[in-house]
Amino acid sequence: MALSERKEKIIKAVVDSYIDSCEPVSSADIKERHLPSLSTATIRNELATLEEMGYLDQPHTSAGRVPTAEAYKLYVEKLMPERKLTSGELEIVRKYFDHKITEIGDVLRSTAKVISEITNLTGVAYIPDVRRAVIDNIKIVKLTEKSALVIIVTNLGVLKDATLSVAEDVRDEYFRSASSFITNAFSGHTIGEVCDCDELVFRITEEYKAVFDTIIEILKSYVVDEHGKVMLEGSSKLLEQPEYADVGKAKAMFRLLESEKELLPVLESNEEMGLSIKIAPEKSGDAPECAVVTATLTNNGVNIGKAGVIGPIRMDYSKIVSVLEYIEKTVSGLSDANVRNADEEGKTAGE
Repeated sequence: MALSERKEKIIKAVVDSYIDSCEPVSSADIKERHLPSLSTATIRNELATLEEMGYLDQPHTSAGRVPTAEAYKLYVEKLMPERKLTSGELEIVRKYFDHKITEIGDVLRSTAKVISEITNLTGVAYIPDVRRAVIDNIKIVKLTEKSALVIIVTNLGVLKDATLSVAEDVRDEYFRSASSFITNAFSGHTIGEVCDCDELVFRITEEYKAVFDTIIEILKSYVVDEHGKVMLEGSSKLLEQPEYADVGKAKAMFRLLESEKELLPVLESNEEMGLSIKIAPEKSGDAPECAVVTATLTNNGVNIGKAGVIGPIRMDYSKIVSVLEYIEKTVSGLSDANVRNADEEGKTAGE
């Protein structure tokens, strides 16, 4: 049965009111706050019909209605209003991204933090298969008499910077030539190819083998530490939401957050670009009643990971979507700045 414009307006009114109050919404509430031109009798009849259609639920006979997962899905697909970030919210984003960030992991970690701060929910970020990152170049710069800085730049941006130990008598010229030689060997190869392919070893002369072996270990360690990694920020904020005053619901949600095995399928999707909104149906066994809104983050058009919000299905979707869309644009503009920062860091280290 197709929904009339009036029914859609009533669904929107119920969802908006319930997001604000977390209290069942009555016909009188809808008339007073949203649809004054309709009589309460008309609204009551429409509420009853929408309940039969599966868009609303009535917790108690004398109570008002609450939206179901189906109502939220319709809301985010068709009824949700557009919202602009406030000047205060924009300032929070700038606070996190106006300083130097070079590593991909740091970008995603900062993204999860800023999302949590603005939405007052749990921010989440997910690093996908970093083995597919293609190496552009590797810079090796002497730091001290016994150490050097290694900066690994990929098509995703700066992947990693790390230090390695060197002999005291190594000259600066060695690091310049080693950078050039190893970049030629690695450039155009994915991290997975570099970590798995013994053939590359045969291209390395004895002169650069120690540096080569160290960089391989850095890459392998990064793959182990970061591959499929889920970063959570602000998990305790969920306890501030009225839904999780119910101990059973709180336990189910925290079980999900604590188990990467369960959380990864929620974050992963076949969508390579744009926003993904997943709303879990109510009463689904031990699974928590929750919603996950994520955005695919890119650098130079390449997917570097996902970030978003996990929380109750009663969340302010219009605000969250606005936050994620703005952060998408912010992060996509970091790529060139990140590489410049890495170059500057290398030059400063070499001075």
